[in-house]
Amino acid sequence: MRWVVGIAFLIIFISLFSAFFYLMKDKGQTKRTVNALTMRIGMSIVLFLLIILSHQMGWIQSTGIR
Repeated sequence: MRWVVGIAFLIIFISLFSAFFYLMKDKGQTKRTVNALTMRIGMSIVLFLLIILSHQMGWIQSTGIR
């Protein structure tokens, strides 16, 4: 499960940096920046729901704050 979360974070960061690249390159003339940011938000929501589902199914355990 740790690998899935790590890969999802990596995809989210790649999407964020691609949106920044498109913003600088296109100067706001195309919708590529909006599409990349929309994909990032969607992936973040999916990751959040996956973590909640994994906790409910018992695949991951909470350790609490020490």
